Amino acid sequence: MRYSRWNGITAAVLAAVAVLTLAAPHARAQSPQSAGKQLTIETIFGQPGINGHPTPGLAWAPDGKSVSYFNLDFHSGKVMRELWTMDAATGQTHVLVSAEKLESLMEPPKGHPSQKTGLGRHPPSGYFWAPDSKALLFAGEDQLVWLDLQTRVSRVLFQSTSEIQDPKISPDGKLVSYLENHDLWVVPSAGGAPTQLTTSGTIALLHGELDWVYPEELNLGTAYWWSPDSQRIAYLQIDESKVNQYPLVDLTSYTGTTEFERYPNAGDPNPIVRVGVAGIGGGETKWMDTGADDQVYLARVDWTPDSRQLAIQRLTRSQKHLDLLLADAASGRSTVLLTEEDPYWINIADDLHFLKNSERFIWSSERSGYRHLYLYSRDGKLVSQLTKGDWVVTGLQGVDEKTGYVYYTSSQKSPIESHLYRVPLAGGQPEQLTHQDGSHFPLLAPDATAWVDRYTTAMLPMRIDLYSADGKHLAVINENKVAELADYHLSPVKFLTVKADDGTTLYGSIIKPPNFDPAKRYPVIMDIYGGPGVQTVRDLWEGASSLWKQMMAQKGYIIFSLDNRGMSGRGHAFETPIYHHFGQVELQDQLAGVRYLKSQPWVDSSRIGFTGWSFGGYMTLTAMFNAPGVFKAAFAGAPVTDWRQYDTIYTERYMGTPQENPAGYKDSSPANHAAGLQGKLLIAHGTGDDNVHFANTVELEEKLIDADKYAEVAIYPGRGHGITDPPARIQLFQRVTQFFLDNL
Repeated sequence: MRYSRWNGITAAVLAAVAVLTLAAPHARAQSPQSAGKQLTIETIFGQPGINGHPTPGLAWAPDGKSVSYFNLDFHSGKVMRELWTMDAATGQTHVLVSAEKLESLMEPPKGHPSQKTGLGRHPPSGYFWAPDSKALLFAGEDQLVWLDLQTRVSRVLFQSTSEIQDPKISPDGKLVSYLENHDLWVVPSAGGAPTQLTTSGTIALLHGELDWVYPEELNLGTAYWWSPDSQRIAYLQIDESKVNQYPLVDLTSYTGTTEFERYPNAGDPNPIVRVGVAGIGGGETKWMDTGADDQVYLARVDWTPDSRQLAIQRLTRSQKHLDLLLADAASGRSTVLLTEEDPYWINIADDLHFLKNSERFIWSSERSGYRHLYLYSRDGKLVSQLTKGDWVVTGLQGVDEKTGYVYYTSSQKSPIESHLYRVPLAGGQPEQLTHQDGSHFPLLAPDATAWVDRYTTAMLPMRIDLYSADGKHLAVINENKVAELADYHLSPVKFLTVKADDGTTLYGSIIKPPNFDPAKRYPVIMDIYGGPGVQTVRDLWEGASSLWKQMMAQKGYIIFSLDNRGMSGRGHAFETPIYHHFGQVELQDQLAGVRYLKSQPWVDSSRIGFTGWSFGGYMTLTAMFNAPGVFKAAFAGAPVTDWRQYDTIYTERYMGTPQENPAGYKDSSPANHAAGLQGKLLIAHGTGDDNVHFANTVELEEKLIDADKYAEVAIYPGRGHGITDPPARIQLFQRVTQFFLDNL
């Protein structure tokens, strides 16, 4: 459950496809502005909106000489796109594929945009570079098209009557792999008949295809991997035959049309997963030895550079024990290379990197309480610790073995910012490469000689620039200036700290109304997520979320956010106080935020509201049911109301199983505290939510009836976890806005 109230804004920023500027002063240096043009729900959530223009499809050519992206034209009555490329040395741009050519190569999406989570949260990019940087593969829902960039000739490699998923080009460029009907196939890039590599795939037995829970809760983006020598493919076989089939009923149909989702509830059977290796010519799969326990999670799979071995990360179901296995691809025999253990839980990362020019690899660990990078020899012995300190490495971004530098992002400067650093492989002090205050999400070239910087602050939509490896600015890809924003005189987002009951420093943010008068007393809306794996108090632009909060500030509200213990970005020790009991420590910290607000003479303590989505919706209910009299009105979007209804990997990571921890589950579930409701409550939920099922809200409604309590429930037919389509979003937040105006 990584969705924030605004449909996973952090993930969207990292993907740089949702709401994609450098000149304005930093938000913390600004003073309150006078009132300007008034924001409206239609302006915020309608199309084209005022969030800036995205730059989707950012990708480096494999030779590192250029970066490509879709350039969007919003001025012709409809969105037109061309594929552009920028020279990494000169910053010069040119059209790689024209709009007319793209239209013939790329199929328009069929049906409505997906509101699904799991793998559905990771939309495919639509095109892929050939390894020699001389061709592109365009992938549609039912066809694969190869474009030779030298001759400009395109050809259809494969066309199907069923859906094609997860296409990839082999490292030598000779084959294209894809998934069809739950099996793995390859087709020659030069043309020819496809070869089926796996057989007997079904809806319950997936070969190289992800289920729902692995991408959703382990953030795994694929279930198969090419060997570097292009001779074999490693893949996951996911057996879901014992996993509960959860019905998602189309309540708008006359016949109750039902889609069944394989969804493992906490404490119930998980999918059984194996790692196999298939040769490109077909034949029998060689299965890797990952032990006798079929309830483990095989969370990551990587090839070693010599294509002889697989590095498999095996995580126990309790998620307290992680083994890095090294498996022989030919025999399947495996050995344990290293082990991580934690008394609470282990967070999986994507930082494993095998060096090509030496028998060493980079690994990240939270063993110190903070995630840091470590250098190991191939026999599993620690060589050195590359980074250290009371801050978090948020991702290994690349390694340049020629110059001996490791590139990574971290919170070293500030927990609310993200910056790019590099550190010598041989050891030494880190060098900060990004310097503008705010959040930087770099995309390094394959050879690490340049990088694309996706940069944003709490007041500025994301801009995109090209830099050399040493941090020299080369060119602007998308300045993304939104001139219209100046007309609204947005209030500055200011950051602050609050002390928790035990003295822990908590980070918060506050937006005050335009023309703020400290002699007046204002109502407050606390905008909260509160759950693990997410950090909301950050110096970055949140698109529609930022603008809705600004609109409510224009209407006279103070907007306050606080990141409580249990959330990410502050180290593992900051997360673990929630272990085996959701809601208790989190609410305690939020009430510390309430005390801070009440200590301010400009806060009307009788008018404090609460709002959040997903885990934030859970926190909203927890606050309303367990802090009587504190909050006057609250809105909860898609909330978990009973943790027995949520999935295995996420829930058991923090809570254990219901069988092990029945009291924790009972006390952590808001449905069991519904009788404590005081104040006004609005809940919204989509009936097609495949993540937090609509049944959560139904169960809560039953408990409210039993307790003679009332909450307004807004039902969105067929919508998913985020309720993402503009008409529904506009209607929903019109109601949310009016709800707070009426009750706060």
